[in-house]
Parts: sequence; structure tokens; C-alpha cells
Amino acid sequence: MSAVLVEESAPVQAPLKDRGVRAVLALARFEARRLLLSVPVVVAFLGYAAWIVWRTRESWDGNPALQVADRATQSVPMLVGLAVLLGAARAVVRSERHGTEHHFSVLVLQPWRRTAAHALSVVPAVLLTAVCVAGQFGWEALKPGAIGHGSPAELAVGPLTVLGFGALGVLLGRLTMSAFAAPLLVVVVLLFVFVLGSGPSEVSGLSWLAPAVPGIGPDSLPSDLLGRPAAWHALYLAGAALCVAFLAVAVAGGRTAAVRAGLVLSLAAAVTGGILQAGGASPSPELTAARERASVNPDLTCAEQGGSTYCAFPEWAPRTGAWAGVVDRVQAVAGGSAHDRPLVVRQRLDARYGPGVDAAIPALTDTDRVTVGTAWGGNRVPGFSSAVAAVLVAGTEAAGSELCDGRMVTVMWLSLSWQDDPMDALRRVRLDDSVTGSAIVLSPTDPLSMTEGQTDVVRRLLENPPAGTGARVKEHWAELTEPGVTTARVAELLGVPGPKKADSCEE
Repeated sequence: MSAVLVEESAPVQAPLKDRGVRAVLALARFEARRLLLSVPVVVAFLGYAAWIVWRTRESWDGNPALQVADRATQSVPMLVGLAVLLGAARAVVRSERHGTEHHFSVLVLQPWRRTAAHALSVVPAVLLTAVCVAGQFGWEALKPGAIGHGSPAELAVGPLTVLGFGALGVLLGRLTMSAFAAPLLVVVVLLFVFVLGSGPSEVSGLSWLAPAVPGIGPDSLPSDLLGRPAAWHALYLAGAALCVAFLAVAVAGGRTAAVRAGLVLSLAAAVTGGILQAGGASPSPELTAARERASVNPDLTCAEQGGSTYCAFPEWAPRTGAWAGVVDRVQAVAGGSAHDRPLVVRQRLDARYGPGVDAAIPALTDTDRVTVGTAWGGNRVPGFSSAVAAVLVAGTEAAGSELCDGRMVTVMWLSLSWQDDPMDALRRVRLDDSVTGSAIVLSPTDPLSMTEGQTDVVRRLLENPPAGTGARVKEHWAELTEPGVTTARVAELLGVPGPKKADSCEE
């Protein structure tokens, strides 16, 4: 009888370092899932998605400038970041709250490795924020009226803000091991953001220490005139977020060469970005000169359409077709020489005060010159058509802004009668959104004004125009555009009842 001895080979064990890395990643996946499913984070992302749908559906009236739309993605992710901060801080102190901290001493993961896992658990929330930012910006970019181009550095602000807030939550939890510290920190962060980020972006470099500095105004500037240190700001946010994460690991006992190197490099990146963004917050002499040229004597791209000339900044060149469509419709209902008079439509802006500032544009005194701004859609369309009509009637923008007699009725008929909903256009083009009484009429330059009597006549013409009103406008064009013609006479020529009393400027 013989015995066979079989020598069993010892199981191959992975090195302790590899096992530690795998354990960190496994814990990070577990904590990431818990974080994403926590109530504050779920509510924050649902609110974020709802806000994107609600805002982006009709933002900029379907005509966004993408160099502005990228900045519109920056503010709301801060709310997501605060929710992630709360969730990350609570996850770090969970073992302390439940009295299970001493059980972790028998595991392969030291406290600093567990802290690293908590820091990594924030990454999926950051990626989900990046998806939301991409969705919001992509929606804007796909709109038919979109012009310009966005900045990757501006788009990175939202995700980097969530990363920084999440890392801050991990550090706070490790330092305090208290569940009550995170809500207090949220209040401090909100005050910090409000104080630093409430002013214009070019007031001081201090405002750029806030996570987001949108600086969005009613009109947009060409990309090369923005002067925003977006790349340095993204470096500052990334460096600060990584520095806080490495600091949390170091506080928990991580003293490896990789942790020390990461802490030093991320701190250097944050300081470098912070210093350079502060220096770039103030416009350079070259940028100041470029803004001056764009405001006074811009280099525009001109093209002729339908007999008129349209000049725009290069990024706005695709929009000249929309301007030409409005000019053609206004001239189609005009009479006399105005019916086919060549106009020069020039895009104008005042960039001397930087982005986010609403600067008035003075009316032109040159004949047959019409101004158009950088914004389009909504009330900008009837505002522009009113400017075109005023130039056709009065000759210049400056003369049109001073109209007070019955010619104003003719101007508003030219501006609004061809639109899909003339009464709605009348409401939108007036500053107070009314259709009765006197009001200011919006225009790209100096506004026009309507008296109470003129409003009454215009409303009658638009609500129930008599048959053949368009033909009467062309037939009596010379008298309808004669300086000094009264509102009552214009109403009589167009076949509607006149005002109950003479306007003050006609007495």
C-alpha cells in the first residue's frame, strides 16, 4: 500500500499595497452610491435638472450667445455642491455617530485610506454635474439662433465647485467628527460666496476667490472682449479642491510621499491660479484699447441683402438674415421712397465698461442708419422694427427719438402691423407692458415715446384695422410722414376714430 503525497501550493496573496488600493476603491464605490442616493443630494440634482429645463427652454428667447451661455451654467451647481458637502461630512462621521469607530481598527484600511475613499466618493457627483452642465450648454448650442462659442474653462466651473465643496465636507468631517459642523459650514460658505461674488467681475481680483463669477448682463460682448481669466480661475478651483482633499488625507494620518507631493502640487496650483486670476481680473491696456475700438470704430463684417447693407461683429454674422427679414417686412408696408430705400444696419455696443454692464448707446444722426444690438428675440424684435420704422419716417434715429406728433402712429403701424400678434408686440415693445396711456417705446438706442392719444389710435388700428388700411398708408404716405401732422389727422386718413383730446405736444 503506497501513499501519494500531494504538496498543496500556498495561495498567492496580492501585495499589501495592492490590497489597500483595491479596498479604497471598493469603499469609494460604496460611499459614492450612498452619497448619490442621500436625500439632500437627490433633491439637489432633481432641482438642478428642473431648473435647467425651466430656464433653458426659453432662455435668451432662443437666441443665445454661447460666450454668455457657458457662464450661465456656473451658479446653480453651488447648491448641488452644498448638498454634497453635507453628505460627505455625514459619511465621514457616520462611524462616530453609530459608535463603530473602534471596529475599523481590525480592517486593512487605516483612517487615512478611509478618508481617501470618502474623497473619491465625491467624483461620481462631480461627473453627474458635468453631464448636467453639458446638457444645459448643449441645449443652448443647438438652438437655431445660437451664435458665438463657449469656453471649456467656464464650463468646468460647475463640476469643480462640486468637487471643492465635497472635499471640504470630507475635511470638515475628519477635523470635527461632528454631524453639526457641516450645516454651520454651509452658512459660512453661503456668506463667503455672497460677499465675494456679489460685485461686478472687474471690480477687484478678490471677487474671483468665489467659486462662480458669472457677470452676465443684458447684452453680450464678443469673445475676444470679455477679458475674463477663466482658465486661471479653473486652475484655482481645481488646485483648491485637490489641496483640500489631500489635506483631509494628511490630517487623517496619511504621510506617504504621494500625499505630501499631491498636497504641495495642488497648493501650488491653487496659489498660482489665484494670483494670476486676480491679475487678469483688471483689463489690460491692450484689452481696454480693443474695447474702445469696438465701441467707437468697430471692425465689422458687412453684407448686402435685399438692397440694404448689414454690418455685424464676426460672431454675429449668421444673425444678419433675421435682421434683414424684419427690415423687409417693415419696408413692405411703407409707402413712398421708404418702400425700397437702402438702409445701413450696423451692430453697435459699448464695451468700455466690460461684461455684465448695461451701457446706453446714443442714437445716430446719420440718415438711413439703423442700430442693432447684440441681443435678439423677445421684445428686441419689435424694438428693432420700431427703430427701422422711425428711420424710414423721420430720416435718422436721433430725429425718430424726438417724434411727438402724429407721425408716431405711422411709426408704430409700420413696426407692428405685420407681426404675428400685433397687440402682443405692442405690449412687449412698451417699457411698462401696457396698451393704454402714454409709455416709453423700447429701441436699441434712445427710446421713442407714445402719448395717450397716439396709443388709443394705434390700438384701434391693430385690434380691428379697417379694410384697406395698408393701401391708405401707401396712398397718404406723404401726409402721414409730414412733420407736424396731428394724431387726429393721421387717424382720419387711416379711417379710425381719433383721440378724445389733443396730445400735449400738439396743442
